[in-house]
Amino acid sequence: MKTAEDRRLTVPTADGFRAITGKGVAAMVEGTEYHMGGPALLHAEQARVPEALGQAADAAAGRGQAAIFLLAGGEALAVFAVADAVREESREAIRALHERGIEVAMLTGDARAVARAVADDLGIDTVFAEVLPEDKASKVRELQARGKRVAMVGDGVNDAPALATADLGIAIGAGTDVAVEAGHIVLVRSDPRDIPRIVTLSRATYRKMVQNLWWAAGYNVLAIPLAAGVLAAWGILLTPAVGAVLMSASTVVVAINAQLLKRTVL
Repeated sequence: MKTAEDRRLTVPTADGFRAITGKGVAAMVEGTEYHMGGPALLHAEQARVPEALGQAADAAAGRGQAAIFLLAGGEALAVFAVADAVREESREAIRALHERGIEVAMLTGDARAVARAVADDLGIDTVFAEVLPEDKASKVRELQARGKRVAMVGDGVNDAPALATADLGIAIGAGTDVAVEAGHIVLVRSDPRDIPRIVTLSRATYRKMVQNLWWAAGYNVLAIPLAAGVLAAWGILLTPAVGAVLMSASTVVVAINAQLLKRTVL
């Protein structure tokens, strides 16, 4: 006969483990097939959920926690409440994006109640919940159909199609190789605060491009007609020597103005 300690240390072997894309996992344990997953798995299996477990799942969702169900024989046997701690960096990043006039949307496979609780906590504007991995790209296209330019941030294999579909794909450097290859920009650090910094840097770079274009074009617009003698009748003529000096001065001004980009506060 096994002692209480022996029984406590015995862990049944799981066989035939498999992942159910976008829904959960399944395995055979001592001849019984068990499934584990969230609401999408419940719908797919049409599983019966006892009232007590349903209430526990609803209470967890109200706290911003995801409910993971253990199923066997088409019935929920247990529910586990899990939650990711909201990083303070994420809160700062979203606040910084709002300050720059950018709306923030969240794509998640979590239940709507959980997603809504997290969105309310962080101040996220739009929420797409219970989204299957293969549907992320379609949600990006839905936003684009509303006339919005979309920047997608992701790090997983399932994010790659959405990263490629977005107007700007931002991949997390610590993520999968597929996501990195699909992104237009790769963040070296896993810090969401770098996203608003990208916006600041790109806007500052664009302003410098426009300014330098005007500096370069302004010289030609003024100097070429003068060198051609447009105002020669009034005694105004730009000599080649002066033109060369002005061209050099224009180049110097453009170079100095470009160097001032380093002073941009990110």
